[in-house]
Amino acid sequence: MSVFRQYFKKILLSIFLFISASSVQAAYLLIPMDETQTNHLKAYGIAYYILEREIEISWLLNYRGGSYLIPYHEMFAKECKLRNVSYNVIADAQAESILHEIADAASNMDEMKLQKVPKIAVYAPKNKLPWDDAVTLVLTYAEIPYDLVYDDEVLSDVLPMYDWLHLHHEDFTGQYGKFWANYRHFPWYQEDVKKQEETAERNGFSKVSQLKLAVVKKIREFVAGGGYMFAMCSAPDSFDVALAADGLDICDVMFDGDPIGNGHPEILNYDNCFAFTGFRVSVNPQEYEISNIDVTDTRPRSLTPETDVFLLFDFSAKWDPVPTMLTQNHERLIKGFMGQTTAFDKNYVKSTVVVLGDNASLNEDRYIHGSFGNGFWTFFGGHDPEDYQHLVGDPPTELDQYPNSPGYRLILNNVLFPAAKKKKQKT
Repeated sequence: MSVFRQYFKKILLSIFLFISASSVQAAYLLIPMDETQTNHLKAYGIAYYILEREIEISWLLNYRGGSYLIPYHEMFAKECKLRNVSYNVIADAQAESILHEIADAASNMDEMKLQKVPKIAVYAPKNKLPWDDAVTLVLTYAEIPYDLVYDDEVLSDVLPMYDWLHLHHEDFTGQYGKFWANYRHFPWYQEDVKKQEETAERNGFSKVSQLKLAVVKKIREFVAGGGYMFAMCSAPDSFDVALAADGLDICDVMFDGDPIGNGHPEILNYDNCFAFTGFRVSVNPQEYEISNIDVTDTRPRSLTPETDVFLLFDFSAKWDPVPTMLTQNHERLIKGFMGQTTAFDKNYVKSTVVVLGDNASLNEDRYIHGSFGNGFWTFFGGHDPEDYQHLVGDPPTELDQYPNSPGYRLILNNVLFPAAKKKKQKT
């Protein structure tokens, strides 16, 4: 009998140890974001998927490329497998060890809690235009949902419903992207002008430039109220140019029906701008430029896709968590890529702006950030991080070929930024 009891106790102990070990081993999912990750872009979608289920995520800043630590659930592990996202199942003790390492004052790492699922809007036209948009491409690829909004919606005050707004390839000066010289006879250009003019008239404006300025002011209110704005390509500089030209006429007759206002291009108000100062607007309708903020036409001719790069800055994770979040990556040297606005001339970037990535040898800022009121904005030069010179009419990038793109990762860092629990500023 005693032998049977001892045997029975051993069986119970074995079962207990097995259950205990299983529960410990399955305590957390660690999603690495270093070079071991099979699909960096879809990993952001996993983070969004988990936030949708009201589960808190620890974003481990500067730990293995900005990894995620998530409470274990079989459903989350299954979803990672379905999306081909690498993960490790780790025990409580391993998770505690990682967090202890990160908390060490000598380490340039920190834990950022992601708590809120961001509601995302993309400002983009409803009519089809012959170019795509990197942000909508990567949001779709990562399986992160978003709503499309455009001028009518913005003017009807829908923006406060959202946390994050992306500005599509857009010309907020009302000059239709300065495409007039090369594309004015193309049906898509004529259709876009017609749609824009109809929208302006429908909203009580006599000019498209007036419509776009009103939209810009609504977006500025959104940011001031605590919203987050991310803009790429021509949107960043045209946004600030529109603000600087408030009350002025910088559009020529083929754009708004009358000549440029006498002396108006010389009396810009740079105080209105988020990021730029001291720039000049281009008044030549034949020139495919809005201002001299952009460096596309002034770069050295010797520059090639192999030599065109920019460097992400290192920030203190514990003292500067915002820029640290926005620069999380498995690479620091990022391939450059062109756009209508490729990068920003350092001479025209305000001293208050936080530069996240640049090419100092070319005097170019590529990736910049700042705050306005209670909100934040980020500007990123270039059109498509994996298509060096994306031209009008080119097919969209197939992101299945670039699941580990460092350039696209920078876009997705911005998407998750509004999910972060705001920390008190250290003093």
